[in-house]
Amino acid sequence: MMAGPWQPPGNAGQPDEWGGPGDASTGTKRAPLASGNGGNGGSAPFTVVITRPAGQSDGLAGQLARHGIRTFDFPLIAIAPVTDDAPLRAALGSLERYALVVFVSPNAVDRAFACYASVSSIWPPALPVAVVGPASVAALERHGVAEPDHRVVSPSGAADEEPARFDSESLYAALENTFGAEAFAGKRVLIVRGDGGREWLAERLREAGAEVETVAAYRRIVPEPPIAAWTRVHALLEGAPHAWLVTSSEGVRNLDELAREHLTAGEIVELRHAPLVAPHARIAETARSMGFDRITVSGAGDERIVETLLGLASSVVQPVQNTPAQAPANPRMTDSNNSSSTSNQGAVATGASASGSAQASGSASARPSYASSGAGSSAPQAQPPGTARRGAATALLWLFVVLVAAGSGAGGYWLNRKVDNLGMQAIQRQQASEQQAAALRARADQAVAGTQQLDKQIALLESKIADEQTAQQALAQQYADLSKSRDDWTLAEVGQMLSSASEQLQLTGNTQLALFALQSADTRLAASDNAQAITVRKAIAQDIDKLKAAPSTDLTGLAIKLDTALGQIDSLPLSGEAIVAHTKPEAAQPADVARVAAATNQPKWKVWIDTFLDGVGKQVASLVQVRRIDNADAMLVSPDQGYFVRENLKLRLLSARLSLLSRNQDTLKSDLAAADATLARYFDGASKDTQTVRDLLKAVGAGSAAVALPTLDTSLKAIQQYRSRG
Repeated sequence: MMAGPWQPPGNAGQPDEWGGPGDASTGTKRAPLASGNGGNGGSAPFTVVITRPAGQSDGLAGQLARHGIRTFDFPLIAIAPVTDDAPLRAALGSLERYALVVFVSPNAVDRAFACYASVSSIWPPALPVAVVGPASVAALERHGVAEPDHRVVSPSGAADEEPARFDSESLYAALENTFGAEAFAGKRVLIVRGDGGREWLAERLREAGAEVETVAAYRRIVPEPPIAAWTRVHALLEGAPHAWLVTSSEGVRNLDELAREHLTAGEIVELRHAPLVAPHARIAETARSMGFDRITVSGAGDERIVETLLGLASSVVQPVQNTPAQAPANPRMTDSNNSSSTSNQGAVATGASASGSAQASGSASARPSYASSGAGSSAPQAQPPGTARRGAATALLWLFVVLVAAGSGAGGYWLNRKVDNLGMQAIQRQQASEQQAAALRARADQAVAGTQQLDKQIALLESKIADEQTAQQALAQQYADLSKSRDDWTLAEVGQMLSSASEQLQLTGNTQLALFALQSADTRLAASDNAQAITVRKAIAQDIDKLKAAPSTDLTGLAIKLDTALGQIDSLPLSGEAIVAHTKPEAAQPADVARVAAATNQPKWKVWIDTFLDGVGKQVASLVQVRRIDNADAMLVSPDQGYFVRENLKLRLLSARLSLLSRNQDTLKSDLAAADATLARYFDGASKDTQTVRDLLKAVGAGSAAVALPTLDTSLKAIQQYRSRG
């Protein structure tokens, strides 16, 4: 890339004065980065492409503008709120649980305090805060958290030592120096960061015994720069002096991704050869892995970044000051990746310019003297001999001076041409190297693609070989099956029947089904004359005798009784809602008072009163009925609770039915006892339906007594012995 002398732009967007007040880190004054028009018509200004998120580069851009450097905002990362901020709000709402809060970036500080404003406006003074760099310290100060009212821990370095590195490693070292290596054992630490990020600090704190919680305060996304921004990038890559400032490894990866989508192959090559400034060595390593080869590590902080960019601008844009009487022999400067060759070429060019200036001044001063010498020779008669010798000596001296000046001019011109040729050769060699590197990368990509294709073919071949082996094994098994004799098939079928019968006998206890299976097997073996078949028939006959002698349990009938009890549960009356027989009071026929009085020899009035009182007593007695309920809590069951009582009773009966069918005697007894207790406690014992259900449960419990079922081990062992001999 060829660059001419740098001069400040004249557009309306930049300051009028291009000289800075001084460097913040060294305290020395800097001259404005400008130069006069050195005969080539001027050149484009030096531009710094700032890739920070939108709205976070104003301070840095202002400092660069005061030093006469143009800036161009090209964000490579966009900061967006998290999808769910509930974890962040919960953590900030209970800060008293934590012994330390760590903010990994200024964005984390701003987002967290924006969320914390809904909780409180004052940060707890007793809660220490740790941040990675000075930008985060400044962000804390904006929110009112600063020394000495609050304890803020951040990496720092002494003035006579190497500048501090602002990363997770240096922050952990600062925490150990401040609190001690064992200070976080058993303590809770909150780390506020972006969505994702490094886990190094959290892992070190966990190793130190701390209980670390991480919450996301924001998320990073890849922005889509507008067309105007890409137009500016195309113009810069065409040859304008510029540098890129990347402040995160993710930004470098996003730059490479966006470049592949929007730039041509040639522009991508120019981008990777453009100067790149990174504040941390980790970012530089990421950029180097992406193919960038002109990387400068500045250190964290805007002051160090500005200092590095000013030095880079001074090295890339060499100001050349000329006077009207002196013009440079070659005002161009070649910018290459080798800084030593650049400085050597600059020195040679400077020497050539000095030689050319000497030649021009020598020629200008020699010509008048030569002319005056020639004029004196036209009248030699009028000059004495000494004067003629002095004139001849002067003429020889001037001739010698002219020859020396001419030789110097020729040498300077030759040297300048040689420097130009060397610069062109260096550019050609660089382009050839880039072409060779591109060809090598293409070959490597082709080799990788070929390797992948070969791996796919090998995997496909291995899959086919595995399929062939499986098919071969299947054919071998089929051949072995076909090679068996008729007796072998019969015994194999009998063995399968006996295995199924044994499983059914153990699961359901159905001796009749097992007996039918044994009889069928004996019938199949009766047609065989094999001696081993006769042995198996003897074993089957023994198992048949055991099954016939075993008692049979009617599981189906017992299950039907349980189903009948289940169907009557909804109609059973509870103790508190039993139906009371309603008696309709009827007035008795009025008695003949006179007849009764004559028969009893009592006064009529007394007979009438006794008759009236007897009728009233009978009517009152028909309206009131007294019952006895032994369980008081049964009267407290409401109608809604009665529904759940019935449903729980049904579940008990269903469980008893499953236990009956699976011959789980213990569980069956437990379920039947619980169901009977529920009926006696909550249901009306005088009801015939309740008594019927309880009788059904007692019948199931009595009929499901545990019976030792026989096994078919004798027959199964006989079959197994035949197979083992075979």
